[in-house]
Amino acid sequence: MILAVRICVIGIGNERRGDDAAGLLVARRLKARNMDSVTVLEQSGEASAFLEAVAQADAAILVDAMQSGDEPGKVRRFAAGDRPLPARRFPCSTHGMGVAEAVELARALGKLPAEVVVYGIEGGRFAPGGELSPEVARAVEGTVRLVAREIQTLLSGSRGKGNRNA
Repeated sequence: MILAVRICVIGIGNERRGDDAAGLLVARRLKARNMDSVTVLEQSGEASAFLEAVAQADAAILVDAMQSGDEPGKVRRFAAGDRPLPARRFPCSTHGMGVAEAVELARALGKLPAEVVVYGIEGGRFAPGGELSPEVARAVEGTVRLVAREIQTLLSGSRGKGNRNA
């Protein structure tokens, strides 16, 4: 039997700063799929909106651009429900609060769902008014597929085995 799990997918970013729009673009593509038991939101990184969204969810999937020095377009998956995100992967943010800080704030306030997955898309262009790089545009499409599979896994109640963190 499949349980009615409330999943919140949050695409975080700033569409006016090049590759920082990656999370928003993933969210828009997923929202167009109209999936049952899934709420898809676009956020700019405002802490109270993030806390409110994840507090109502059984599981949360966050997608944001990251800047860690890897090649643009590289996608990383982090399980953050039971351990902090590696801050070195999300060292800066063009939004109000970084993903790592927002997740830890939600955890400290007791508002973090048990199942939290973060997809980070390595960006290379973050200048104001810049366009999305071709590498990140390709990664957005691949991340949409990864998140859709993650949602199906969560809805079916099965969880992957082993450590898939980078």
